[in-house]
Amino acid sequence: MSGRRPIPQRRRIFVACEGESEQSYVALLARLIESHHRRVHLDIVLVQPGGGDPLAIVERAVRLLQDRVRRLGRYHAHAVLLDCDKLGLVPERDRQIAPLAARHRLHLIWQEPCHEAVLLRHIKGCERLRPADTQRAGEELRRRCPDYRKGMPALRLMAFIGADGVRRAARGEPALAAFLSLVEFPVG
Repeated sequence: MSGRRPIPQRRRIFVACEGESEQSYVALLARLIESHHRRVHLDIVLVQPGGGDPLAIVERAVRLLQDRVRRLGRYHAHAVLLDCDKLGLVPERDRQIAPLAARHRLHLIWQEPCHEAVLLRHIKGCERLRPADTQRAGEELRRRCPDYRKGMPALRLMAFIGADGVRRAARGEPALAAFLSLVEFPVG
């Protein structure tokens, strides 16, 4: 008998990302979580093509989830990050999103109006900024963080987004806050 305790299994969390920028952001979250605990593993999956159509993104996320469950086993939880900027263009498709997500226990993390706007809300003094559209969000983010580029790696994102920034953004983003609670991110 060796006297060693078995290493507890990490809870696997499936996280589908609309694009590479979201993928880098979730990788940044994974690094920040890792510095606090090792109880979860974020399985980050890029959902392309989606073309920005929210229903297509959720449908693709469901297919990827089902494939991974078949190959790798069950997940503790499932989430998808997606932008709000295309909501309302095809209302009959939009109405299918919530029931589909509920059927597959997929936590929707809506980004209002887009990922760059959510990143902007991580920056001190920008928590309440709500750019009207994707273009303005990108312009404002680049004004505040001139080095920002879409799809930049997580390590580069860490230059202007840290744990305090994530907490700051979570205070105004209920879906993000719920996800952070799920993965035991220290928001307090």
